[in-house]
Amino acid sequence: MFIPGWLISIFTFPGIIIHEWAHKKFCDWSRVNVNKVVYFRFGNPAGYVLHEEPKTYKQTFLISVGPLIINSFATIFLSFLASGAMPDSFFQFFLLWIAVSAGMHSFPSDHDMSNILNKSKEELRNGSSKLHYLTYPFVWLIFIANKLRFLWFDLIWAIMLISIVNIL
Repeated sequence: MFIPGWLISIFTFPGIIIHEWAHKKFCDWSRVNVNKVVYFRFGNPAGYVLHEEPKTYKQTFLISVGPLIINSFATIFLSFLASGAMPDSFFQFFLLWIAVSAGMHSFPSDHDMSNILNKSKEELRNGSSKLHYLTYPFVWLIFIANKLRFLWFDLIWAIMLISIVNIL
């Protein structure tokens, strides 16, 4: 079932806001100056963070994967709260809506993954640890996850995260 991306963005805007907030927080925590943040807008991209060039691989990696960490955690936490809410109440549905929205926007963009890949290649050229080769499978998994959005993989990911609460 095809639904235009702009329509999905409107219905899942809380997840976009959390995604951009995660980028911003990891910039702050990594001491990388932020020049501009747009948490949500109509257009492509639906939000963005403009920041200075990170100096280290660690900064690049953390800023890029911040949404995967924060949005995934938010999905699990909100699902946990929803499981304790009155069944079929507005509050329970509201929490689950935010949880699904956050989960659907967990994956870093292809641009973020390219940043990690480029910084890793730079580190390898400069004689850094061979552990940077571990970056490649991670980046390709995210690239693949992003390509599978047309098959609703982002929604499947959100549902998998929500299901963790039922397992616990």
